Amino acid sequence: MTNNCGDSVRQAYPLFQEEGGGCRPTSPLQFNIGEIGAIKACQLNSIWHSRLPRIEVGNVVRNPYYICFAAEYGGEYYAVGIWSSPVALNRFNCKNILELRRFAICPDAPKNTASRMLRIMIHKIRRKFPQIEQLISYQDSEVHKGTIYKASGWIIKGISKYREWDSQKRKRNDSQSTADKVVWIKEV
Repeated sequence: MTNNCGDSVRQAYPLFQEEGGGCRPTSPLQFNIGEIGAIKACQLNSIWHSRLPRIEVGNVVRNPYYICFAAEYGGEYYAVGIWSSPVALNRFNCKNILELRRFAICPDAPKNTASRMLRIMIHKIRRKFPQIEQLISYQDSEVHKGTIYKASGWIIKGISKYREWDSQKRKRNDSQSTADKVVWIKEV
């Protein structure tokens, strides 16, 4: 049996624990944030993402650049980030861009998990892909406010109006969100 985080069922623990003394993290500083495989990342995203649970592994790994991360503590995952070359790379002047395609946090992760994980992921991306000049992310305007991007020094590039991805040659899956997206960028 699994819980809402996709792992074995967790036991209930006291509301207050000593720092580092329990089986659940009390601070995002306790997480080990590192690379994971694209298959596992897509599985975790499907469990936790509030709006875009579907992402095909093939749509991640077929890109020139991709990397997936997870926040882990005590052998269990609490957050996942999936990065790849942008889906719509033709919309950008710079070709050395990495897009945060999905970022999903388990409901019982400690406060500030997203901010810390974003900072660590960016640091690791700089080291692994020194040729990357810019990061981009699309925030769903109907369900998120962009707080983690603001707090992490990203800037708004603009608004991307919703449009279908269908073409005459290929019918795409149904849209998971039809909301306009706020486009955030960060120079690295």
